Amino acid sequence: MHAFSARIPHHAAATRALAVAAGALMLASCAVGPNFSSPPAPDVAGYTPEKLQSPGTDPGGPRVAKQRFVNGADIPTRWWAAFRSVPLNDLIRLSVERNPSLQSAEAAIKVANFNALAQRGLFFPQVGANYTASRQLVSNAVSGPGNTAQDEYSLHTAQLNISFVPDVWGENIRNVENLDAVTEQAQFQLEAAYLTLSANVVTAAIQEASLRGQIAATERIIKIERDILGILKNQFDAGQAAQVDVLAQEAALAQSEQTLPPLQKQLAIQRDLLTALAGQFSADEILQKFDLARLALPANPPVSLPSTLVAQRPDVRAAEASLHSASALVGVAIAARLPNFVISANPGSTAFNAAQLFTPGTLFYTIAGSATQTVFDGFTLYHKQKAAEAALDQANAQYRQAVITAFQNVADALRSLQADARSVQAAIKAENAAKASVDIIQKQLVLGQVNQVIVLTAQQVYLNAAITRVQAVATRLSDTAALFMALGGGWPTDCPTSDWRSCVFETRVASKT
Repeated sequence: MHAFSARIPHHAAATRALAVAAGALMLASCAVGPNFSSPPAPDVAGYTPEKLQSPGTDPGGPRVAKQRFVNGADIPTRWWAAFRSVPLNDLIRLSVERNPSLQSAEAAIKVANFNALAQRGLFFPQVGANYTASRQLVSNAVSGPGNTAQDEYSLHTAQLNISFVPDVWGENIRNVENLDAVTEQAQFQLEAAYLTLSANVVTAAIQEASLRGQIAATERIIKIERDILGILKNQFDAGQAAQVDVLAQEAALAQSEQTLPPLQKQLAIQRDLLTALAGQFSADEILQKFDLARLALPANPPVSLPSTLVAQRPDVRAAEASLHSASALVGVAIAARLPNFVISANPGSTAFNAAQLFTPGTLFYTIAGSATQTVFDGFTLYHKQKAAEAALDQANAQYRQAVITAFQNVADALRSLQADARSVQAAIKAENAAKASVDIIQKQLVLGQVNQVIVLTAQQVYLNAAITRVQAVATRLSDTAALFMALGGGWPTDCPTSDWRSCVFETRVASKT
């Protein structure tokens, strides 16, 4: 050691030796545990057993809006624009800007990212510094025989505390890999929150439009029933109708009027929901209003390929990131069972006054290395490794379940849309027939050609048919939105593969402004 310190100053020697040793150990390090690779896309050709068919209608039935599935097409980034509603576009933009759920998800990404950056600090030596100044008086009892004067002096010590844990087995590499995967998972959870929010706004807007349509249909029926009641009262006054017929019509009118307040209550609650989704208090109600006449049915909904679905569904990608995290934690558990190496150094200087610090003869250093290995711990580390391996199996099963659920959601949406077209057509046909029947019966009633039972039956049939038609149209719109959501929403198409994750995240944040 003296020969070495003759060539290099003592404090520099300690630092250089530590760096050389650390570098050698880092070069020799390896990461134990499984190396993660993304699961392959499912080997399936479609979402349904049969070839995908676009929704069909009866050629002889009423005309309804047509839809044609575009197989293999990309989902637009702002898919809700396909409904061609300016108020809907404005409300989604407002919701993305103000909704706290997105802000919470963005903060979660920052938490995960800073934790990952903090873990990277363990790749470097940890350096601390301390300075100690003391004043000491030596007792005569210990100063030596014949020495009657007490010695009093000051002592100043400046020292660095350097420690380094070489990542010989890659434990820190796996820890960083785990935290990077957690960050990635948080980013996909943000994407899922973004998709869920936009889909909820679209669905809630369609429901508001449906309620307005049901209220309008109910008000039309109430008007017809009031007109019929007026006819019956005139006939009763003229002795052409019985009082029981008038009373029966009044009861029918009251029943129809009774259905109106619940619909109005649902509409008010729906407005509160849309206002909350926009990140506003209920007293500060949104300005946008929706009705079915101003919501267009997307004519050519895209259906992405199955191989694209697993790369586009944010919940599937989040499950993949969770699988990656579990894989890295297996490596962490394995490394914890292997020997641990620590290198430490304490260079410094000590002198009787501060001015003499770091002058020749005052420098000192200590370099030490240690290795520790658990000999017996009651199989604690062994069982922790087994727990990590079981967690990896669990994450793998959860990922496969997420993929299966994604395919199920798409298949359900496709099946629903295939049935919706015929449902809307049948509902329009039923409403038209019921309305025509009411019109004829109303004319016959004036001539006294029908009894009250037929009138009441026709009114109830028309009311039910009108409400059913509104609900069928709204269901078709909602199921179209469900298809966009099941397919994972839209991703930016201009993001490079090498930096796809960050590009998507930045584009989503930028879209808020």
